Amino acid sequence: MNILILGSGGREHSLAWAVMQNPKCDKLIVAPGNAGIAAIADCAALDIMDSAAVITFCEAGSIDFVIVGPEAPLAVGVSDDLRAAGFTVFGPSAAAAELEASKAFTKEICAAVNAPTAAYGHFTDAGAARAYVAEQGTPIVIKADGLAAGKGVIIAMTDAEALAAVDTMFDGTFGDAGTEVVIEEFMEGEEASFFVLCDGDTVLPIGTAQDHKRVGDGDTGPNTGGMGAYSPAPVLTDEIAERALNEIIRPTMAEMARRGMPYQGVLYAGLMIKDGQPRLVEYNVRFGDPECQVLMMRLGAQAFDLMQAAAEGRLSEMQVNWAEDHALTVVMAANGYPDTYEKGTVINGLDALPEDSSNMVFHAGTAKKDGALVAVGGRVLNVTARGATLAEAQKRAYAMVDQIDWPQGFCRRDIGWRALD
Repeated sequence: MNILILGSGGREHSLAWAVMQNPKCDKLIVAPGNAGIAAIADCAALDIMDSAAVITFCEAGSIDFVIVGPEAPLAVGVSDDLRAAGFTVFGPSAAAAELEASKAFTKEICAAVNAPTAAYGHFTDAGAARAYVAEQGTPIVIKADGLAAGKGVIIAMTDAEALAAVDTMFDGTFGDAGTEVVIEEFMEGEEASFFVLCDGDTVLPIGTAQDHKRVGDGDTGPNTGGMGAYSPAPVLTDEIAERALNEIIRPTMAEMARRGMPYQGVLYAGLMIKDGQPRLVEYNVRFGDPECQVLMMRLGAQAFDLMQAAAEGRLSEMQVNWAEDHALTVVMAANGYPDTYEKGTVINGLDALPEDSSNMVFHAGTAKKDGALVAVGGRVLNVTARGATLAEAQKRAYAMVDQIDWPQGFCRRDIGWRALD
């Protein structure tokens, strides 16, 4: 098969790495890709938000299967247009992608099926939002309603922080994503990610992970797109996972189908867990980043078979075969991230690192310039390892981090701390 993956980050590098191991893959193209992806697959300069351009590319390249990595092209209907043109696509329709593209829509779905989640208010006016904050008190969570690249969430611990967050949302900091705002109850507990595949009918769990969103050790500092992750997540026990499936995920999928927008693709449920009860924090309609990296390390070649079955409506035939081990990824980011950071700094030392089924460096924001590997993004590398235990996976990942020569980069040194504690 000729397979096309749309995207350019660490998530797409790990997807490409898994797909390349499957014997069904004859040719793999990633658009636009990055320097790390270019070492294992062809990369193509392509505007992945332009459906017509993607369709033309697929027709010219005799593409058999398309995997849409990021949420933005899903939200604008690229998967719909590809399907209408006759291509097999892994990724939900634009209508179904509203589960991520609009937090207010997700809250509406949760209310319809009585799925446990945080109490909330939905606002299009800063004055009304400020009044709601004053009424509810803090701590409280302020969210841009739309897509904000994983950064449109502010956890405010004081009234001053909350009111400033409301102003930040409505002053255009997050662009169109912040024209509407959802303000939520602050949920206590431990957060984890639950990943399932859906084909419009069947729901198949494919793994759990825990992300580290704060920039600093000990979960301090501002939220980021994610500074590291590990899989599986011990807090998501089999019993809690089953509750999440029965009380949150399956009812959501049934309601989406009832509304004429059946969900096909990967669904990522962010859950807050306290006293054995999972509550929905948010849905994402694509693999998490960096959670995808640890999931792909543990799934390997079967990941493509599972995605193909989801796209073709055959999930009821499938089962997931897990290696009984752990995977952990450490994000190396450019100094200054998630605020202003320098681009174009040179990264050395990767050539000496192992690349196999237990040790990989997935590239997120890299390019080649004058023969050198340079950083071109905020989150730049995902240093990933597997081990028989989480402690072993952590040790291996940080051993690789310590061999990378990049003075202009940094990472957290405590990825996995919750589970290890």
